[in-house]
Amino acid sequence: MDRREKDPLQRRLEITNWVILALLLAASLLFAGLRFSLGILCGGLISVVNFHWLYHNLLTVFADHLPRAKTALLTRYYLRLAFTAVVLYLVISHDQVDVIGLVIGLSVVIINIVLTTVLVLAKKYCFEEVR
Repeated sequence: MDRREKDPLQRRLEITNWVILALLLAASLLFAGLRFSLGILCGGLISVVNFHWLYHNLLTVFADHLPRAKTALLTRYYLRLAFTAVVLYLVISHDQVDVIGLVIGLSVVIINIVLTTVLVLAKKYCFEEVR
């Protein structure tokens, strides 16, 4: 596979994912218990790894110009979904993490996408008002 430089927005999203996860984890360590913090950590790691895995799958399928791109994407999607389901089952069934913390951790990528969208739109409208 050809190694191309990542899109600046993709790089920004990836870095911000880790920053948000670190901030949530630090806040939970200060204000909540260890189980809750562990839930945020596990959920955040699952979420961020899933995001990277999705990016890699999309890049591979579209860079290789596979003739059956739809089938390849769906197959990889279901494999990722099954793997995530198994990991979540194992994390929840061992009862080592707080489920609410886990859900908050799983929301890291969503929080990042919403935050990035708001910031980009605010910057765009701020520049338009200056002109």
